[in-house]
Amino acid sequence: MTRILLADDHTILRDGIRALLSTAPDLEVVGEASNGAEVLTILETTRADVVLMDVQMPVLDGFATMPELRQRFPEVHVLVLTMLDHENYVARMLEAGALGYVLKNAAINEIMYAIRTVAAGNPFLCTEIGLNMLYKAVANSGSTLPDEISSHAGADLTARELEVLKLIAEGLTNGEIADKLFTSKRTIETHRQNIIAKTQAKNTAALIKLAVGRGLIS
Repeated sequence: MTRILLADDHTILRDGIRALLSTAPDLEVVGEASNGAEVLTILETTRADVVLMDVQMPVLDGFATMPELRQRFPEVHVLVLTMLDHENYVARMLEAGALGYVLKNAAINEIMYAIRTVAAGNPFLCTEIGLNMLYKAVANSGSTLPDEISSHAGADLTARELEVLKLIAEGLTNGEIADKLFTSKRTIETHRQNIIAKTQAKNTAALIKLAVGRGLIS
């Protein structure tokens, strides 16, 4: 039995993940935390094999939690579950000691497989992250990918990020974009951070100028 500690500041997401994982007879959720500080406290009294942890959390985020977790609980493996898909975030969390990295839009079967893989002490990257890294590595080498692979790898910006970018260019606030796309303001803030990280724009004005120059928006 693989014992899992869920760490995410969204209660509804923890509830959903717990419900989905309950269908697997070999996976058991033994605790929940809303931030990194709670993760460390829970691990003092609760044995867990895998911490399924978001990066963005209040009080103590994933980046700040990792060094303390690795030092105090080296036997616990960390699988990141987040919306942050830029390779800088992936690299930082893996360098800090996380063993796996999965996006929240991954299928539950992939998440379950990732948990089992990490619990066994093996590294794991979700399909989307792996394809994006492969796409960029090949592009940097000057080679080309087969059509069946490159069609799935996509551009730097996801379709959702491009949609958010267009609304930013229209002058909408994060709250207004969230209402328009029927999602949370926190989700839009995450998309905005991903867009800025991927384009390396210093501010919103530079971001819009760059987007227009690249033909991402008119």
